[in-house]
Amino acid sequence: MSENDGPAVIYKEANPYETLLTLAKSRYSCRAFEARPVARNDIERILEIARTAPSDCNTQPASIFIISGLALEGLRSEIYEAAATGIERTSDIPPIVAYTGVFQERRRECGWALYNAVGVERGDRDGSGRQALENFRFFGAPHLAVVTSHKDLAERGLFDTGIYLGHLLLGAQAMGVAAVAQGSIAHYADVIRKYAPISTDLRVICGVSFGYEWKDHSANSFRTGRMELDETAVFVD
Repeated sequence: MSENDGPAVIYKEANPYETLLTLAKSRYSCRAFEARPVARNDIERILEIARTAPSDCNTQPASIFIISGLALEGLRSEIYEAAATGIERTSDIPPIVAYTGVFQERRRECGWALYNAVGVERGDRDGSGRQALENFRFFGAPHLAVVTSHKDLAERGLFDTGIYLGHLLLGAQAMGVAAVAQGSIAHYADVIRKYAPISTDLRVICGVSFGYEWKDHSANSFRTGRMELDETAVFVD
């Protein structure tokens, strides 16, 4: 190497565990997005990671529909109106009837953390209602991924599609793309089907709004906690 070649750059081999841990711990549910779209090539790179997810006997039950542009704007308008006016819900997956015990506590903690971040005080039902409806604006995201599973695979298909969803969210994080998984929009499956060719053989499980985070928005200023390892894992020797 001549003296004009500049200093040598020494690359350290990445530690796969540390890389994955960093991605997992930095991921969060984004609730305010910039309007600028994600390049098609980058979306495909995220999906390339998602499709590596394992499944029972390699059945690969997950199918995903990416809605953007005018189709998304039409869906955003109609599904918001449906939620705001209380039209009858049409869910392919039965909703949780009631949250109980510690699950209700965690749900409340998450909700109040969000409301506190955006300035909604306890007891302000109008304010909390308005914030809840932002789910149906997809928080301003330029893209919506509708995640589905084939009905013939029943609960096993739902389980395996959940693994696919986890890969999808980590893939987005690896690409610097913010995302939020949304179960609430799946309660309007019939509305969604107006804007995407989702057959009735496929069950709408959830949506994933994604794009680039609005960094200065107060809705993105909080993070949810996680249980400690000794509360979630049992080692049996």
